[in-house]
Amino acid sequence: MKWVKRLSLAFFALVLVVFALMGVLYATRGTPTREVFSFSDPLGPPAITDTTFLGNIELLTKTELAGGHTVDLLFNGNGTYPRLWQDLRAARHTITLQLYYCMPGMLADSLKHVLIDRARAGVRTLVLFDAFGAQDITDEYKDSLRSVGIRVADFRPLRWHALHKAQHRSHIRVVVIDDTVGYTGGFGIADMWQGDGHSKEQWRDTNVRFTGPAVQQLQAAFSGAWTEATGELLTGHSATHISDATNAGGTVAGLMHAEPAIGSTVAERFLALTLVGARKTLFITNAYFVPDDDFRRMLRDAARRGVDVRVLTAGKETDVKTVRLAARRRYDEMLRDGVQIYEYRPTMVHAKTIVADGIWSTIGTMNFDNRSLALNDESNLLVYDTAVGGALQRQFLDDLRFSDRIDLRTFEGRSVFTKALERMASVIAKIL
Repeated sequence: MKWVKRLSLAFFALVLVVFALMGVLYATRGTPTREVFSFSDPLGPPAITDTTFLGNIELLTKTELAGGHTVDLLFNGNGTYPRLWQDLRAARHTITLQLYYCMPGMLADSLKHVLIDRARAGVRTLVLFDAFGAQDITDEYKDSLRSVGIRVADFRPLRWHALHKAQHRSHIRVVVIDDTVGYTGGFGIADMWQGDGHSKEQWRDTNVRFTGPAVQQLQAAFSGAWTEATGELLTGHSATHISDATNAGGTVAGLMHAEPAIGSTVAERFLALTLVGARKTLFITNAYFVPDDDFRRMLRDAARRGVDVRVLTAGKETDVKTVRLAARRRYDEMLRDGVQIYEYRPTMVHAKTIVADGIWSTIGTMNFDNRSLALNDESNLLVYDTAVGGALQRQFLDDLRFSDRIDLRTFEGRSVFTKALERMASVIAKIL
């Protein structure tokens, strides 16, 4: 009977190997979009200024775009937290927050004091911390919130029986106040986000405050995560339903909630439509710029058709050195086709924005890497407006004054050791 035992052991070993391989392939999966093809228009996919562009965005990203918004761009900590604290202190009914990155410090203390004050005034408050990004927030901190009636939950705690979820983080930022004011962007509750974005310990970031129908879309993103974390499905929102909001006047915008998928994702479809739709300018600021083969080709194609393509990303002050190494592995092929790449010099640039043709913009949490496109939950405000696009474009051009442009000839002369490090980092680019 020894052969039966050996056969059984071999079978179980094979099963374990198969499941391990499935797990690795699932955790390192990418996105399938290789090109954007139009089967109805011989001229190809719509330009951003084409009347059908927004319709394609709505259908393919499942994001309703509507008028009736106000949109305020908030640059760096100095432009963000005073306005945020002011709005939170003005809350009269409800506050919902979902926070990815949090650390103890002055900002965390300020947030706690404001939330406790509002809770004591009768404001119903829900706070959802990502269990990975906010792991440094102590139980004592959370208990201080709970002690005044604030509901606090952790999103996807890191437990052995939930390891299949560990790869998928909720990277979104949600602040919704009285169902009427929303915030999202790259910001976190950690002290490096304070300041002007020009000093070494004061990160450069871009956030957005908005009112209008997109606030309820942001609240819906929060509600889905809250249900997963607590089992409670939220109802009773006081704002008008999205479809009932006035579409006349104001800024056209919508909140894109991008979620992971086995195949094509909302995030990649949005990005592909934007890259192929640009006709004049494409200005991208992104903290973690590691596009795959297909998105690099789309960027190169845009530059070859005459679009002014410029990318601003993190330089030597990056907080994740491996990401920068993986990104630089492929700079040369983009540079050769006319894509201009800049690295921010003074501090970590953490912003995630795109402005195309001066009218189509996005501000949010989505990085230009596989983790954001395939594996994470992300929240981005999409805006179709020349005033917002113009302001974002002016900020981009101002940031270039504090950045180093990558020169192809100089870049190709980097050391063999550096190239080897870049090659090794690029092997794990999909999970960075």
